[in-house]
Amino acid sequence: METRSKNLRTGRSVWQAGRAPGVPHRPLHRDIDTDVLIIGAGITGAMVADALSASGWKVVLVDRRGPAKGSTTASTALVQYEIDTPLVKLSRKIGEADAIRAFRRSRLAVDALAARLGELGVALQRRDTLYLAGNILDADGLRRECEARHVAGLACRMVRRGELRDMGIRASAGLMGYGDFTIDPRAAACALLNAAVENGAAIYAPVGIVDIAHTKTTVSAQTSTGHRIRAKHVVFATGYEFPKRVPQHGHQIISTWAIATVPQKRKLWPGEAMIWQSADPYLYVRTTADGRVICGGEDEESLDEAERDALIGRKTRTLQRKLGQLLPGIDTRADFAWAGSFGQTDTGLPMIGQLPRMPNGWAALGYGGNGTTYSRIAAEIIAGALNGRPVVDADLYRFRR
Repeated sequence: METRSKNLRTGRSVWQAGRAPGVPHRPLHRDIDTDVLIIGAGITGAMVADALSASGWKVVLVDRRGPAKGSTTASTALVQYEIDTPLVKLSRKIGEADAIRAFRRSRLAVDALAARLGELGVALQRRDTLYLAGNILDADGLRRECEARHVAGLACRMVRRGELRDMGIRASAGLMGYGDFTIDPRAAACALLNAAVENGAAIYAPVGIVDIAHTKTTVSAQTSTGHRIRAKHVVFATGYEFPKRVPQHGHQIISTWAIATVPQKRKLWPGEAMIWQSADPYLYVRTTADGRVICGGEDEESLDEAERDALIGRKTRTLQRKLGQLLPGIDTRADFAWAGSFGQTDTGLPMIGQLPRMPNGWAALGYGGNGTTYSRIAAEIIAGALNGRPVVDADLYRFRR
């Protein structure tokens, strides 16, 4: 297969409680031609298709499962500008100037995505983000992080233990950031896909791609049923099912788990800020529109899908215990529990760009905990390059050779 098939998620996520929004798609029964072939109809493929179809490109999306049926449905969708790697630590890895550029680009992406989803009528909840002290950054480390963000022009403030206690949160210190949001990721992906369809994009599923041949100016993708899709460009938006020809230096697969509690609007903390810990393993928390608490984390490296799935029960109990310790007033009973896989890099920055030795091929991977934000950045970089208006920060995310 052209991409590595994986069991991307197991269990039942909270987004599967209702019916998914309809997205027009159909099987592929003939050879077709297009300007851009996008492989993957999840949140990344949806954003790329939305951007390119709005620019006048003829776009075809294919997916081996169907629209928004892969990793997107397992996402917990905390849409933040804050990168997994703190600014003070990222500065040591890639230099202060580039680290600041990365944080600012994420800030711009969050705002741009909020505006686009607002145009499409997608419900989103604007939330502040509370970053709690842990074994990566303690209280003093958070103060240094706060100072670094101020230098970068990013608004934030320190939150002391007493204020956290008044919010019902048990932690020694926190750093409050502003202007992030939460969404239903499946609903958002479907809205973006429908917008692309309205602009002329076509979606074919289930369609598997088994081989891609390319010249300097064209690509030809062969499907598992023997049909051909000819295009000027191909974009691999396949999440963690990586294209075999994509370099993966500095990248690894991580297993993760999440729960969603029973609805409890009256027990939620003031402001319902998204919460995450500067810790390894870390915990992250958000609320939903109907008053549930989503809690995730407990990430582990290098588990195969069977091992990952076998741990759902144990990880659910661990998440419930840690959630209760962090927020003692919360009812930790879980209505939903699920597991998934994601990719991360040693810097916390994704890999987005043109494929080595394939000038008309593009890919994005290594999103870590910022999947939705990085999907927007991927769409900006790829659409900018194809439209002849390269994004100034694209060099931050290029593939390492």
